[in-house]
Amino acid sequence: MSAPTATGTRVFLLPDLGEGLSEAEIVEWKVAVGDVVTVDQSVVEVETAKAVVDVPCPYAGRVVALHGAAGETRPVGQPLVTIAPADGGDEPAGHATYREEERAGSGNVLIGYGTGHGGTRRRRRPRLTPAPEPAAEAAATPAPATPAPVGSVGPSSAPRVPAGAGVDTPAAGASADGVVPPAGGGTSPAGGTAPLVISPIVRRLAREHGVDLGGLRGTGPGGVIRRSDVEAALATAPQRHTGDPERPAADPAPAVHVGPAPADASDVVIPLTGIRRVIADKLSRSRREIPEVTIWVDADATALLATRAAINAATPDAPVSVLALLARICLSGLRRFPQLNAHVDTEGQRIVQSAGVHLGIAAQTDRGLLVPVLRDAQRLTTRELAAALAQTTAEARAGTLPPARLTGGTFTLNNYGVFGVDGSTPIINHPEAALLGVGRIVDKPWVVDGQLAVRKVTQLSLTFDHRVCDGGVAGGFLRHVADCVEQPALLVANV
Repeated sequence: MSAPTATGTRVFLLPDLGEGLSEAEIVEWKVAVGDVVTVDQSVVEVETAKAVVDVPCPYAGRVVALHGAAGETRPVGQPLVTIAPADGGDEPAGHATYREEERAGSGNVLIGYGTGHGGTRRRRRPRLTPAPEPAAEAAATPAPATPAPVGSVGPSSAPRVPAGAGVDTPAAGASADGVVPPAGGGTSPAGGTAPLVISPIVRRLAREHGVDLGGLRGTGPGGVIRRSDVEAALATAPQRHTGDPERPAADPAPAVHVGPAPADASDVVIPLTGIRRVIADKLSRSRREIPEVTIWVDADATALLATRAAINAATPDAPVSVLALLARICLSGLRRFPQLNAHVDTEGQRIVQSAGVHLGIAAQTDRGLLVPVLRDAQRLTTRELAAALAQTTAEARAGTLPPARLTGGTFTLNNYGVFGVDGSTPIINHPEAALLGVGRIVDKPWVVDGQLAVRKVTQLSLTFDHRVCDGGVAGGFLRHVADCVEQPALLVANV
C-alpha cells in the first residue's frame, strides 16, 4: 500500500479499484503540493474502464508530490501521492489523533495492491510553452514551494507541480476545447478570458451538449471547471439562453453534410481507450468463445401495458415501469429454466448454475454501453425492482456506480426498443449464458379470437450459449416470457 522512506514520508500507491482493472486515468487532482490532508480524504478523481471514482488516501500529513497529471494513465500499484509528516512534526490542526487512525487503518476499503508494476503510459500531448503566473493571482494565493520528490518510484514519479490550483495547468496557445491558459491571465482568441478546464471528461461533456465553457465559473480549486458545473449549466440551459440579454444565444447546430466528403477531409482517429476498449475486448472474447444462438418471437403486449397502468393508477407514488415487469417475467422464467442462469467454466470444464439471479441491465451512457447489476434480484418485489432499476440506471449514466456494481451478472435484460428498433441479435455479456432483448412496442394488426385487431406488439429475442442448453430449454424459456407478456396473470402462480 505504501513505500515508507527514512524521512518518514509515505508513498500512497494506486489501489486495485475493482475486478480486472489494472490501471486508471487521472481525471482531476483534489489536492495540491503543500496541502495538509487527513485520513480517508479524497485526493484524486480517476476514471477506470468501468466508472469514475474518488480515491481516498489512507494517510495523513502534508502532500509533497503528486505522481501523474490529469489525462495520464497510471498502473495499479504505482505511486500516486507522496505524504510527509506535517511541518515541524506537528499533527494537522484539528486532527490530533490522525496517527492513531493510521495505525487503526483507513475506514475505506481499498481492494488489493501490486497487481502490476509496468511502466507508466503517457498520452501524446502537443508541446506547450509555459505561461507566466498572473501577478494578481500569485499575490492572492501564493503557490507553495516545490519540494523534491521523496521516495519516488519509476520513470514518471517526478511530480507535476501545479501553479496555485493543485492541478496541472495547461499553457497558453492550446486548443480551445481542451487545454487552456490559467484563469486570470490568459485570453481567448476573441479577447475573453479562457476557462480553466483540466478533466477530459468535463471537456467532452461540454462539447457534446454545446455548453460554452467560457461562460461558466468553476467551483474547483483555483477556479477549475468541474463536471458538476457543466451539469448545473445544462440544468439551467433554457434560462441561460432565453430572456437573458447578458448572454449570447446558443450557436445553431451545424448543418449535416450530405453527399461525398470534401476533398480536403481527413480521417477521424478515435483512440480505443477506457470503457470503449473494455467493451471491444469483452465483446470480441464473447464472439470467440461462446457458440451463441438467437431465437425470437412476436408477443402481444397489450395486456402487459394495461396491467402496468392498473398498478400505477392504484399507487401513483411508486410507479412500476415496463422494464420492471419484464425483469419480473425474466426472473420467473429463470426459476423455471435455471440452465440459462449460468456460465461455462472453461478451465474446469464444467457448467456452473448460479444460486441467485444477478440481473444485468444494459444501459446506454455518455461513456458507452454499461451493464449495471442488481444482485439477488429474485429477492425483490416488483416495486422494489422498479425502484432499483431507476436508481441503478441513473447512477450508471451519471458515472457514479462503483466498479463492483458493473461485474458479476448472471443474466442480462436489454431493452433496445428505446432506440426505435424492432429486433436484434445481441452479443452475450461474457461470461453469462443468455440475454433477453426487447424491441419497441408498436401498434400492429393482430388476430384475436379469430378477428383482426390492432394490438400493442413487441418482438422478444433470446440469445443463448448453446453449450449450457439446447433449443428445447431456450425455446421453453422464451415461450414462457412471451406467454407472461401476453397474459400477465400467469405470473401470479410463480411470484
